[in-house]
This record gives sequence, structure tokens and C-alpha cells, in this order.
Amino acid sequence: MCFLNGREFDQCPTEYTQEHSFTPVKGTCFRYINISAVMEGKKPITSLWFSTIFSLIGLCSNLFALCVLVSASRKTHSRSRSSFLIFLCGLVVTDFMGLLVTGIIVVSYHITQFDWQVFDQNCHLCNFLGMSMVFYGQCPLILGATMAGERFFGINRPFSRSASVSKKRACGIVVMVWCFAFFLGMLPIIGIGKYTLQYPKSWCFLTLLQDSNNKAFGLIFSLTGIFSVSLSFILNTISVVTLCKVYHDRESVQRRRDSEVEMMVQLVGIMIIASLCWLPLLIFIAQTVLQQPSALN
Repeated sequence: MCFLNGREFDQCPTEYTQEHSFTPVKGTCFRYINISAVMEGKKPITSLWFSTIFSLIGLCSNLFALCVLVSASRKTHSRSRSSFLIFLCGLVVTDFMGLLVTGIIVVSYHITQFDWQVFDQNCHLCNFLGMSMVFYGQCPLILGATMAGERFFGINRPFSRSASVSKKRACGIVVMVWCFAFFLGMLPIIGIGKYTLQYPKSWCFLTLLQDSNNKAFGLIFSLTGIFSVSLSFILNTISVVTLCKVYHDRESVQRRRDSEVEMMVQLVGIMIIASLCWLPLLIFIAQTVLQQPSALN
């Protein structure tokens, strides 16, 4: 906690002197930072080697997955599998670009230890990094829910659609997901919430300071992700149960069902990984926003 003029703050300003005065800064992204940033004597868990190795492993894994998916898409003749592979490619490309964009900035900070308030006085880089974190964080969750919906209708309601999702339509859906996630990332830029520098000053993200705009954006971000994960779980569960019921019927369509099972296994794996990576953070943000009263602007 920080105290100033008898008032208590959950977060501390980045510039707080021993005389209990604030050093004015130009960009709004430097006004508040996570309380951990002012804790001395504690070594941060992040480092140059950790960030570099983590980014390289992720980039190489995504490159390998992308090559496998491109090769598989050329060999498949099933329309449903072709559209599913396009969704997977969109997911892999998004994850690859997310690691590349954020990794370059974070690793550059660890190498140079540049002063954000000097290098990025107007918060353009911080806003870009925060927007990237939101965009590349939400895309996998929303794409996962979209893929779960496509498989749900393909397995449970195969005749309710006039035709299977074509490659062109699948590409259009991926672009729509990107546009929606980009819109979410742009909300703080247009005034709903704001991005601020986070501990250990190597990245920027949404602000949990409880004014109304930050509270609104925190809820939008967390509830969108939670809804996507929950929808994926419900639809995937129904699809798996349906496959288990009909899997051994009519050997003439056994090969097609094997393909359906393979796609569902991949989709459930994606859902589990996305849930483990993002759900704890999303729940934490939602609880933090809802449990604390809003401060005056």
C-alpha cells in the first residue's frame, strides 16, 4: 500500500521520492505501476535468458506446427477437415505473431534496460504492447470457441447447414475474429481504460486501478475470455458425448468418424492449454475488479 496526504492507494506511482512528492511524468502509462515494482531486495523471476528461451521455444514450435498444418491441408479432400485446418492455421499464425511482437519488445528491454519514461514519453510503445497483449491473448480463446461451434454443428447438426464451411468462409471467420480482438485491444486507446507499465517494467497491460473506465475494460476483457472458454467447454463436451454414442455404428462411415475424433482430440487439447494459460488470470482480473469499490476519477 502507498499513503499520500492521508490517503491510501492500492498501487504506487512509478516516481515516488523520499520527500513524499511525485515526479511529474508526461505519459499516463507511467503514473501507476503494480505494487511489486517498488519492492526492493527481491529478484524478479523474469530475465533476459528466460524471456529469450521462452520466446524461441514458442516460435519454433509454432513454425513446426504451421508446416505440418500446411502439408496436411494439401493432402486432405474433406471440406470439414479443410476448414478446421484453416482455423488451426489461423490460431498458430496468431500465436506465432504474438510471441514475435511481444518477445521483441520484452527481450529488447532486458538487453538494453532502457528507461521507458525517456524512450517512450508519449506511451506509444507501451500502448502498442498492451494492445498486443490483449489482441494476441483474446484471439486464441475466441478462435477456440469458434472452432468448437463449427465442430458442434458439424457433428450434432450435420444437415442443418446447406453446406459445410468452405475454405473462403473459414478464412472470413478468422479475419472477423481478428477484427473483434483488435477492437477490444483498441478500447483503452479510445478512452475506455488505459494501459500502464507493469512489474518488472518490461511489459504493459491493462490497469486494475479502480476508476470506472479501467473497471469497465477489465470486466470486458476478463468476461469475454471467460465466456469463450466456457462456450468451448460446453460445445466440446456435447460433441465428444455425441461421438462416443455413434462411434461404433455403421462401419461404412468409420473412416469419417475417425477423422471427426482426431479433430475433436486436437480441439480439446487446444481448449485445455488455453484454459490453463489464461483462465486463472481472467478470473483474477474479474475478482479484483468486482470485489474492490470504484475510486473517484
